[in-house]
Amino acid sequence: MSASRGLYSLAMWLAQPLLRRKLARRGAAEPGYLQAVPERFGHYDAPPDAGFIWLHAVSLGETRTAAILIRQLRQRLPGMRLLLTNGTATGRAEGAGLLQPGDVQVWQPWDTPAAVRRFLQHFKPRIGVLLETEVWPNLAVACQRAGVPLVLANARLSDKSLRNALRLAWFAKPAYRSLAAVWAQSEIGAQRLRQLGAPVAAVFGNLKFDARPDAAQIAQGRAWRAACGRPVIMLASSREGEELQLLQLLESFRPETNIPSTDDAINTVVNDVQWLIVPRHPQRFDEVAALIAQHGFAVSRRSAWAAQPQSADIWLGDSLGEMALYYGLADVALLGGSFEPLGGQNLIEAAACGCPMVMGPSTFNFAQAARLAEAAGAATRADSMAQALQTAVTLAHDAPGRAAMAARATRFASAHRGAAEKTADAVAAILKQ
Repeated sequence: MSASRGLYSLAMWLAQPLLRRKLARRGAAEPGYLQAVPERFGHYDAPPDAGFIWLHAVSLGETRTAAILIRQLRQRLPGMRLLLTNGTATGRAEGAGLLQPGDVQVWQPWDTPAAVRRFLQHFKPRIGVLLETEVWPNLAVACQRAGVPLVLANARLSDKSLRNALRLAWFAKPAYRSLAAVWAQSEIGAQRLRQLGAPVAAVFGNLKFDARPDAAQIAQGRAWRAACGRPVIMLASSREGEELQLLQLLESFRPETNIPSTDDAINTVVNDVQWLIVPRHPQRFDEVAALIAQHGFAVSRRSAWAAQPQSADIWLGDSLGEMALYYGLADVALLGGSFEPLGGQNLIEAAACGCPMVMGPSTFNFAQAARLAEAAGAATRADSMAQALQTAVTLAHDAPGRAAMAARATRFASAHRGAAEKTADAVAAILKQ
């Protein structure tokens, strides 16, 4: 072991008590973090086994992407036994629904040499597939030494992440060089990954384009929208700070504020538009509901709906696995994560559902998809939440323009499919070697 990686390993070993305390704190709000904690350190209840196709999806978004790839892998590898690892409670809960008899799901091992060694010895995977960005130094090097080909699929790397990695090149580059193959989302991402020594084998595009939204959910959402009687605008997958931005704007345009404006659409935004907020993280549902009420708006939560949405100033989407329903319900959506410097959330899902999207200034997590969507006319960009609100309101009241944008969004999503098949073929090819 090099001196640099030895120092890193010592730091990770010393951080284990901090990790346990962090899990305990998060577990108070999300009990899933208290489940099977020893697994994070390489200790398992099930007896040792071998022959797994190991796929790592750290959080909810990556796990949903993993589902797309897993379907293709099962077609090419009959009888495949999946070993699924996750890092977050929502990712693990989502991943449980992807398992079949013989599959196993455990936490990602903490990146100490001992935990990683126990993980590899216990499961003896035939191959490891990491999704998007999850490259850990000890894990990557240990897989190479154990003869387990470790690949990075749907790989992306922002300019900021590249700069950070280059500052720590003494341990980042050996990790990337240890990979057996990297399949990038974009040529720009591929170029950045190559600067870290990653063996980029191909650019396959983004797996998220191959997701097929739930048609029944979209139909239900559209039926509810038609019954609403007024345009519906959604803040989709919102992150902390963004709901506050929106609520403060809506509050300022309430009739009793008497704020002069030459834009009638904005003056009447609260009365003429049904607003829907869908937070990205379920642990924030109660917090966002309280925030809405604090700003004087009546809120109706999805969890309280029966046959149809209840009347309220603002609807709150407090459910998991129903984004297709919410996109069907919305005439226009504002892209969460893009109005704070967070890089944006998945806009591809909105396009696949035929929902026009207004993006904020921060989309570095989906830089290529954002550029392509804007160029295709499937999405538009705003410099601020205030500008996005005005754009969305104007679009919501322009039925022909909105319909044309929705059609462009659907075509955009369809045109970029195919990454899942290419990735599954590449995995199968490595297994045959």
